[in-house]
Amino acid sequence: MHTLEVDWDHPTDPRPGPRLDHVRAYVSTAGADGHLWHGVPTLLLTTLDRTTGNTVRTPLIYGEDAGRFLVVASADGAPDHPRWYRNLTAHPEVRLQVGAATVEATAHTATATEREVYWEMMTALWPSFEDDQAAARPREIPLVILERLPGH
Repeated sequence: MHTLEVDWDHPTDPRPGPRLDHVRAYVSTAGADGHLWHGVPTLLLTTLDRTTGNTVRTPLIYGEDAGRFLVVASADGAPDHPRWYRNLTAHPEVRLQVGAATVEATAHTATATEREVYWEMMTALWPSFEDDQAAARPREIPLVILERLPGH
């Protein structure tokens, strides 16, 4: 397997606005400010951009099950998958910041069975994901499972 030299420590952050403010608060306080956002847990997902080779950081709502992290590629109901999702389908190796912890992980799109199990959990956590799915049709919003690499 070919190993890429990836600069995980200097990712590109969102454009100016609420998402950038969220990321900056999260990073500067090691998650003390930003881990909980509107009452739900969030993590910072860093992916390798499939076109530039640069790392990109995105704040996302997450759920947890058996040590795995679950995120939803809703893009607020847009017709296309978000950039971060397209990045991790090309390069499934990712980095997460969950609170103060940094975790190396691999990502995969949930199978139909996994999605059925976890979709209800994620919509219970953030009911707007159901509205996003209705708006995104015919696109099925992917649910992504992030699994820690051994030793992380």
